Order: sequence, then C-alpha cells, then structure tokens
Amino acid sequence: MVILPNGIRAEAVIFDFDGVIVDTEPLHYAAFQRTLEPLGLHFTWQEYIETYIGFDDRDAFRHAFSANGKTLSQDDLHGLIDQKAAFFKEVIQTGVSEYPGVLDLISHLSANKIPLAICSGALRADIDPILEMLGIANYFDVIVTADDVAASKPDPESYQLAFRLLQSAHQNRFSKSSTVVIEDTPAGISAAKDAGLVVCAVTNSYPIDRLDQATFVTDSLSTLL
Repeated sequence: MVILPNGIRAEAVIFDFDGVIVDTEPLHYAAFQRTLEPLGLHFTWQEYIETYIGFDDRDAFRHAFSANGKTLSQDDLHGLIDQKAAFFKEVIQTGVSEYPGVLDLISHLSANKIPLAICSGALRADIDPILEMLGIANYFDVIVTADDVAASKPDPESYQLAFRLLQSAHQNRFSKSSTVVIEDTPAGISAAKDAGLVVCAVTNSYPIDRLDQATFVTDSLSTLL
C-alpha cells in the first residue's frame, strides 16, 4: 500500500492510457482525419476534444457518420477501424511524449509492489508498441482495451473488468475502496466511479471544472510521488 499526498490509500492503481500516460490524442485525431476525409467526413480538433475524446474507435466512427446523416454497416465499421489503426501505427513512428511524472510514478508504484493495470478505450494494437517504446510494458499485470468490452466509457464495463482481473491476479487482496483510477476525461471518470472505484483526475485534457466528479484532481501526476 502507498499513501497518496491527499491521504488516500492506494493498494492498486488502474491507469487510463491516452491522455494519462502518453499525449497521443493529437495522433489519434490525425489518424481519424486520414481515414474520414476521403469519405467527405471531417471533425475539428475542438469537436474531437469536446465530443470524441471519450469514445473508443467504434463509437467515434458511429458518431461521425450519424452526425452527418450517414449509415454505417458493421462490415464498413470494422474496415474503418482497421484502416485507422494502420494510420495510427504510421503516425506514432514520429515519436510519442509521456506526461510529466508518469513514468516515475509507475516505477515508484511497481517498486512498492502495487498491482498496476491499464484500462483504455484504445485498441491493444495501439497500446502495445507505445508501452514498448517507453520501456514500461512489463509493469502492468492487466491491460483492458476496446478489444475486450462491448461498450466504451462512460459505460463502467471496462473498469469493472479491469478491477476483476487485477483483483484475481493478486488473490483478492485489495478492495474497490482502495483501488485508485487515474483518468483525464469526464467519460472516464464516470465509468470508474460507476464501477465503484476511487478516481484521481489529471488536468492533461480538460480544465479542473470539467473533472469535478473525480474523488480528487491534480494538475500533474508528479504531485503523487
């Protein structure tokens, strides 16, 4: 167990990925635009921040089509997801940037034997290469992605699954009340809270007034060390 600076006990920690560990949202946005622009569909960066950032790829494409009065079959949806994933792999070759303090925090928690997980709306194929690039692939006991659940955040399914798998991997030695989720979006906060978990929000993507449903908010994960 570790005691966070605000006195909250953390016996396990679940990290969101995009917007918490790495600043990949501009890269996802670019991959979406490369996929959608040939179809005559487009959304602005501001629209991405306000609407799309909490979606997984499935719901992002569904919303982009419905917002333009277009229908989208399941086969076409799967094709778009694959195409966007291929573009994303190209885009990340230019490099990714981790957020301040996050690698030190992960290392510190691991050194103190705190069970760690990732719970993300991204695809596993998007996450694994970046974890390898950052040298932290072996720190996480559980990784739950869009591949593992039917519904994206704010649905609590992904956090319910991440907690259940992490708890099982560690012989049920911690509870929901001592499991801290680190999130950066209102949708992610809602998902984690509805799963019964403690939520630390970090202001990497949204201002503090949009994150007020979290248990506590910080402007940098370096403050948790």
